[in-house]
Amino acid sequence: MDHAHEQLTEMLTRLKLTGIRDQLDSLLDEASRADMNLREALTMLCTREIARKDQRRIEMAMRMAKFPVARDLEGFDFAAQPSVDAKQIRELSASRWVANGENVLLLGPPGVGKTHLAIALGRAAIENGYRVLVVSAAVLVAQLAKAHINGTLEARIAHFAKPQLLIIDELGYLPFEVDAAHLLFQLVSRRYEAGAILLTSNRSVAEWGDVFGDAVVATAILDRLLHHSHIITIRGESYRLKEKRRSGLLSKPASVTKSKPMKA
Repeated sequence: MDHAHEQLTEMLTRLKLTGIRDQLDSLLDEASRADMNLREALTMLCTREIARKDQRRIEMAMRMAKFPVARDLEGFDFAAQPSVDAKQIRELSASRWVANGENVLLLGPPGVGKTHLAIALGRAAIENGYRVLVVSAAVLVAQLAKAHINGTLEARIAHFAKPQLLIIDELGYLPFEVDAAHLLFQLVSRRYEAGAILLTSNRSVAEWGDVFGDAVVATAILDRLLHHSHIITIRGESYRLKEKRRSGLLSKPASVTKSKPMKA
C-alpha cells in the first residue's frame, strides 16, 4: 500500500466514511472503468456511503424494535382478506401518520393478519427514518406494574414514550386489572399527539370497557387513541384455520339447511 493510499484511508476513517474506505479500491476501479470525471466519481462515492449508512441504520433500528417475526407488505395476501383496503395500507406505509403523531387501530378476530400488518407498517416506518418499538399488551402492562411497585414508573413510561411509533400487539386477549388499566392510560396520555401508536386487538372498541375492567378508564383511553386515528377492521376467517382446512386437518364448517315445513 503506497503512502497516498494509506493517508486517504486514514482520512476516510477520521471522517467516518467507512463505506467508501472499506470499498475504496473497487469503487475507484468502477469510476475508472466508467470514465467518470471528478464530480461524477465524488457523487458515486457519496451515494454509496449514504446507502451503506442507511442500511446500517435500518438494521440497527430493526433489532432495537424487537419485532417478534419478520413480516412485510409484499407477504400479505390482500386477496385472501378483501375487507382490508390495500390502497389504504400502502398509503399508511408512507408513515405520514407517524410523523403527525396519529394512531392506527387494527381490529379483528385472531388469525386474520393484524400482527402481520402491524409489523409490516412498523418496518416501513423504520425504512422511512422513524424509531419503532414493539411490545405485547400483556408484557407492557406487566412492565408498567412492576415499575410502579419498584418506584421506577416514570422511567418506564419514558422508555415507552421515546420511540416515534409504539406498536402494542394483542390488546384484549387477557383482561386488565383496574390498576394496570390506569397505568396504560398514563402511557397513552404521555404519547397523545406526541408519538404515534399502532394497536392490534381482537375486541371491538365497544368491548374495551370489559377489557380494562373500568368503563371510565376505557373511555379516557379511547378518547386519546381515536382522536387523529385510522381504524381498520379486518373481517374473515383465520389464516391458520384456512390452511388446516386446505390440508384436511379440519373439516369445513357444516352448512345449515333450512327444514321444510311439515304439511298438515
